[in-house]
Amino acid sequence: MTFTTPPRPFDVTALFPELAPLARTATRLHPRPGSPTVHDSSVGGPLLWPGDEPWPYCDEPHDSRASPEVHTPDDVRLLRRVRAAAAERLRLDPEAPQWTAEERATCERLANRPWFDGPISLLPVAQLYARDVPFACPPGADLLQVLWCPFDHETATPKTALFWRSSATVTDVLDAPPEPPIVQRDCYLPEPCLLSPEQVTEYPDTAELEQELRDQLDDERRWETIDPAQYDSYADDTSELYLLNLSVAPGWKTGGWIRWGLGDPRPSPCPGCGTEQVPLLTIASGEWEGGRDTWFAEEDRADPSPPPLGDRNGDYTLIDIVGGYNLQLLACPADPSHPHTELVQ
Repeated sequence: MTFTTPPRPFDVTALFPELAPLARTATRLHPRPGSPTVHDSSVGGPLLWPGDEPWPYCDEPHDSRASPEVHTPDDVRLLRRVRAAAAERLRLDPEAPQWTAEERATCERLANRPWFDGPISLLPVAQLYARDVPFACPPGADLLQVLWCPFDHETATPKTALFWRSSATVTDVLDAPPEPPIVQRDCYLPEPCLLSPEQVTEYPDTAELEQELRDQLDDERRWETIDPAQYDSYADDTSELYLLNLSVAPGWKTGGWIRWGLGDPRPSPCPGCGTEQVPLLTIASGEWEGGRDTWFAEEDRADPSPPPLGDRNGDYTLIDIVGGYNLQLLACPADPSHPHTELVQ
């Protein structure tokens, strides 16, 4: 299925021509639960991993005190099925019991898994083929694979690893990659999703604009030629209108601009050569956010099915970064194979 972002309420560059040179193309990935194969671009799906290449592990220490309750990946999958069954039962009958005796017993049985000390095999997070998702690749590569250690590291998020490869050279695929014996949080195990890439145009977050342009955006007189009916249902003021609906798209995406929220913009030089890094992949905690309804895909608006389990923000991947934020991966535009950096916003 394809997903289509509605046009912006109006062309903001007609009011503020200074924004036009700052436009960037982002590719919204629109992950939706499915059954991806190694030949698909996906989130949480199997990887086209060479059979003769060792699977990556994390050898860094992991703090058992930070996670009093851990689960195996199979535990997480079973718990999700239990929660989905309970949510569907309550949707159909609000007076139904929240949990059946069997569901409660299952949750209790899985609540006390032992800690594991030792190397942790990484989990697949995303696989992106350049044929599906346009982004800058190192010479000869057409495939990006993102994995992470499902434990909190320095930034209280999983630590990611990037692998670039030529898909044509992988003829013998690893059949059964190892899974970690435990994961620190169930929200670090991505639900397998297929993608529906769609290109959109973005403009910088207000925090990245020069002060003069920010002042112009705050000047309501500059907006007087726009019929309020075109936007007054989207925001309480014009600054909010730009920030939430006209600048940076929410959700999983490649490229584009960063949505700043936990800190101010700061330089991000490439660890390998010093070139200023650019957004490569946004790992999001949801497909949309409060106050940004204009980014809902047309197909989502017409879909009568209930929202994803326990989440009003369209968290189809069931990933949660620090309680609802994004994990932004930044790469070197001169050579994407240089070491990447991570940013939580």
